[in-house]
Amino acid sequence: MAENCLLYYITDRTALAADEPTRRHRLLEKIAEAAQAGVDYIQLREKDLPTRDLEQLAKQASSVLQQLGTENRELRTALLINSRTDVALAAAAQGVHLRSQDISPKEVREIWKRCGAGAPARELSPRAPQIAVSCHSPEEVTKAAQQGATFAVLAPIFEKRIQNQKDAPEARPAGLEILQQACQSNIPVLALGGITLSNARSCLEAGAAGIAAIRLFQENAIADIVRTLRDQA
Repeated sequence: MAENCLLYYITDRTALAADEPTRRHRLLEKIAEAAQAGVDYIQLREKDLPTRDLEQLAKQASSVLQQLGTENRELRTALLINSRTDVALAAAAQGVHLRSQDISPKEVREIWKRCGAGAPARELSPRAPQIAVSCHSPEEVTKAAQQGATFAVLAPIFEKRIQNQKDAPEARPAGLEILQQACQSNIPVLALGGITLSNARSCLEAGAAGIAAIRLFQENAIADIVRTLRDQA
């Protein structure tokens, strides 16, 4: 079982409110709440937003985390942007979360090293990005590790990620046996998909380095969730 359970909050502002201004306001509040509770990573996963709006939101989220880090230097929450290395660099985020069909972690590191040198936002970004990769099998986790990913997120463990698409291999629950196989890789593997407080411990016992979730964090008091999960580790 993981000695220090890594926790990864994946955002979904559309579930927070009906109107867009309220969604964004509440999302930034949740991001602050997650950081103050000690969540390790936050993925800004607002894929429906146009690039300009996503960049603006990413900069706001990054500013929230930077301010909290200034007030409390023990806070170490890293902001990752879903799939968009360019937005991550522009927003001074700590890295990216790659989908399984995206460019490789190696390519991200090359882009990160090359692009934006001297720009104010780039100077605030870390020299080495944190890179998460979505995986659906042990083989994909091994590939992510070989290509230089920081950690992998295996999904879905307990429930289908894609509805009304029964034939999609990535939609079928992997289960604990596949998770255990994936965790033999030499990078941390986080479990995602139908994770609850009642089944999280079984994921950690299978070898997961931590838990990734949307609803578990977003629909609850994050400090309570963090405390319970870390007590199980």
